[in-house]
Amino acid sequence: MENFKQSASPREVLESLAAKQGLDLLGPAFADHMDNEDPLRGMKDRFVFPRLADQTCVEGIMAEGEEEECIYMCGNSLGLQPKTTKDKVAETLNSWAKLAINSHFHGSLPAAYCDNYGRETLGDLVGAAPSQVVIMNALTVNLHLLLLDFYQPTETRYKIMIEGHAFPSDRYAIQSQVRLRGLDPEKAVLQVRPRPGEHTIRTEDILQLLKEEGPSIAVVCLSGVQYYTGQKFDMERVTKAAQEQGCVVGWDLAHAVGNVEVKLDEWGVDFACWCTYKYLNSGAGCLGGSYVNARHNERTGPRLQGWWSNRQETRFEMQEHCDRSSAVDGFRISNPPPLLIACVLSSLEIFREAGMARLLQKQFLLTGYLEMLIKSHFRRGDNERPLVTIITPEDTSQRGCQLSLIFSFPLKQVHKEISKRGIMCDIRQPNVMRIAPAPLYTSFRDVHRFVTILGSVFDLCKTEAG
Repeated sequence: MENFKQSASPREVLESLAAKQGLDLLGPAFADHMDNEDPLRGMKDRFVFPRLADQTCVEGIMAEGEEEECIYMCGNSLGLQPKTTKDKVAETLNSWAKLAINSHFHGSLPAAYCDNYGRETLGDLVGAAPSQVVIMNALTVNLHLLLLDFYQPTETRYKIMIEGHAFPSDRYAIQSQVRLRGLDPEKAVLQVRPRPGEHTIRTEDILQLLKEEGPSIAVVCLSGVQYYTGQKFDMERVTKAAQEQGCVVGWDLAHAVGNVEVKLDEWGVDFACWCTYKYLNSGAGCLGGSYVNARHNERTGPRLQGWWSNRQETRFEMQEHCDRSSAVDGFRISNPPPLLIACVLSSLEIFREAGMARLLQKQFLLTGYLEMLIKSHFRRGDNERPLVTIITPEDTSQRGCQLSLIFSFPLKQVHKEISKRGIMCDIRQPNVMRIAPAPLYTSFRDVHRFVTILGSVFDLCKTEAG
């Protein structure tokens, strides 16, 4: 896959590539050509794919002519399992079995130090120095711990700004943080929303709200990539504008890490947190990650503490008072489970090998290819409702892998029928199907097959509506 200028649109690049090869842009041969030229094509073999035979929703041989593996378009919700995960977990179990208490300090992944592993790669993924990131807890737990420290409301500056229709866990966490301070979420939680008739939030509207409400906002806490629409926020501009108003800025990177370019240090973000089981493929409910900017390394305010809050050098001295670690390490509370650290590391090793730059280049074309096929196949006349509406921004700087789709047919019916045919994706209420071709393990042929199957399902829906 040759280098290209991203000043061109994905469709323009794809059309140029197809023309050079004399191939039909919409045909399967072009998809095969793109896969053959893909420098990351070998990465797909590093993952375990669910089989058609194991899915209860696949009826008989409804996937006639398809391979026995499912087409997986759900990396935005739960990443696939790396093949090395099983061995890494087994190796960790083996250390525990053989060494018992000595596995705290010896073996392949010593329990006392295991959360120090993978920091360099994790830092690369979020644009941060390794010392400013750490693997710990789960996402919402980390959000609570960070807000307990960074959300310090005063009589005049007491609001937390989030996006409308933020992920429920974020909304609940922020509402509860406000209540813990004796405040009313109706007054203290400020939501920025799309304009009437629009699906995504305009950057200028975020900046305008910051200008109007800035002096009353204590913390801005938005999603790097919005879970429902797939919109990527302009983290750099929003961070700068919010901090100019005196606000603390934190980002939930659950749908951003491993998916889009993130530069936390360069952008001057105050704090961030994320999970590792979506694009980072660590397994459901696995450990999350946190970031705190270096300028906050010596914060001394009160926060929740546990024995893992101690500096590593003094942790096992069992002192009367906590010798709190500086930087993000001081937000840790309990010792991390090596088994879960092993799951995170198995995926981080693949990311280190693939390189985020190559992933972003493939993502640009792969999601663009999906968008191009949908628009080419599922348009209707000017006076008719389109079969598929993409609510994710067309501007590639405002999205990652995910495209959120709305159908002219009943959502649950479409999802049921494509699931029968071996497509794995998810739906989110009230009316969106999320499709995310993750560049680590999704091929161009997968995308072509998905659109082909979707077309056959639409034909069935038309017949039944008939």
